[in-house]
Amino acid sequence: MSGITPGFADYRDAYRHIAMERDEQGILLLRFHTDGGPLIWSEPVHAELGHCFGQIGADRDNRVIVMTGTGDQWCVEIDFASFSLNTPEEWDHTFYDGRKLLMNLLDIEVPVISAINGPARMHPEIPVMSDIVLAADTALFQDGPHFVAGIVPGDGAHIVWTHLLGQNRGRYFLLMNQELGAADAFAAGVIGEVLPPDRVLDRAMEIARDFASKPDLALRYSRVVLTQRFKRLMAEGLSLGLGLEALAAIDLLGRMKQE
Repeated sequence: MSGITPGFADYRDAYRHIAMERDEQGILLLRFHTDGGPLIWSEPVHAELGHCFGQIGADRDNRVIVMTGTGDQWCVEIDFASFSLNTPEEWDHTFYDGRKLLMNLLDIEVPVISAINGPARMHPEIPVMSDIVLAADTALFQDGPHFVAGIVPGDGAHIVWTHLLGQNRGRYFLLMNQELGAADAFAAGVIGEVLPPDRVLDRAMEIARDFASKPDLALRYSRVVLTQRFKRLMAEGLSLGLGLEALAAIDLLGRMKQE
């Protein structure tokens, strides 16, 4: 497409941590990575994903999105040193990117499929927000960097996990540093299929090809109607959660400096 909307060539190679391929059916495969290996969460990743989701959503030649990780894990490590979170000015950057990360993901108006290739301890809410969530039997989910480290889980985790697991189980998951294995996640309704690791991406692409055979408006409007409630919940709670996370984090960092 031309004009004010981006074409694939405009963003295909623009992101250091996101490898992209798109086929003739309009199936866009995103593979998250750090230097070609498993994704390590960092400030650049936090910024890149939201901007990338925005460009993907604006390109109407994308008809189905498939997201996966690299190697045998989705994301289990975080580079805390890459974040500057000491002052309101520094938090403003994270606040902006944090909103774009999840809201731009939900604003993609075609079906999104996650092929979760292994453990997801850092921002596991991202893959489970997809329309179709497939996971390797080696996958597990944990909200790694928040309450266990003295930080408020307010960057969308508080919305996603209480929505998917229910209020009580969601709060338990976030506050108790719970590990939710693939079988338990399936039983709780978080994921749709559990597969051997070497079958997850193939199954995701199989579903994507079936979806891509549908008319454009069926694809786009099904995504719109099925994400409406999620968007409302995010609009109600994401900015509040990020603001309270920032206040608690600044307090925590101040206490650590005094020790």
